[in-house]
Amino acid sequence: MADCVIELRNLWTIFGTQVVHRDISLCVERGEILSLVGGSGSGKSTMLRQMLALERPSRGDVLVFGHSLINGDPLELRRLRNRWGVLFQEGALYSALSVFENVATPLRELKALDEGLIHDLVILKLEMVGIEAKHAEKMPSALSGGMIKRIGLARALALEPELLFLDEPTAGLDPDRSESFVTLIAEIRRELGLTVVMVTHDLDTLVSLSDRVAVLADQQIVAIGSVQDIAKATHQFIANFFQGERGKRALEAIKGMGIEAPASPIAAQQGT
Repeated sequence: MADCVIELRNLWTIFGTQVVHRDISLCVERGEILSLVGGSGSGKSTMLRQMLALERPSRGDVLVFGHSLINGDPLELRRLRNRWGVLFQEGALYSALSVFENVATPLRELKALDEGLIHDLVILKLEMVGIEAKHAEKMPSALSGGMIKRIGLARALALEPELLFLDEPTAGLDPDRSESFVTLIAEIRRELGLTVVMVTHDLDTLVSLSDRVAVLADQQIVAIGSVQDIAKATHQFIANFFQGERGKRALEAIKGMGIEAPASPIAAQQGT
């Protein structure tokens, strides 16, 4: 049986008369990078927020590290939040705080570390994402988009999480910076043994990082599996997503790296 770091059980999300998620079940396996993709209004960002306990589903349950986010103890939820990190879209740095203070914030919230140790940990996390200590006193307004992403990642990693959430991690970056940031994420995931949940619409990022992809459409997960297997699925959204020029180039890149699809497809309709 799979070791589920995150488990969705019979999840329903309903806003008024609009059903966004209909009876979805999903296991995010330990150590994998699972990407959520779907069209506008498919509910991928809502699902991410539910995994972060920022929103409650209408029905069903969300378990992280085996603990319910819906019916669990509030104190336990606070402990769970210290076990995950989040890189929000656009980095979401506090504009009134320096680079150093942004990364130090989650460490200070622990109320268990002295300032000397916090200083050393902040510099360590910045160096981990390729930011030199000389940039620590800069304000976010003085940073490039690529630097903001890296510092946001440093803050997400501040508490040594086991689980990392990435919300459109390469959005707004030019191709070169996007590629270097994807490489950084892959290296950190390998070094730290992280489980990663990523929402992205960028095909190059999807292909480069994903172990599995879950496709949200028609209020359900219509397919889940490797990128290669998902690309073979006949659902209209999937066909449109991969049949454009960028999709074809991204899939050709897989072939160019000599990566072959598994012998038996694992992409499957929800509930099979």
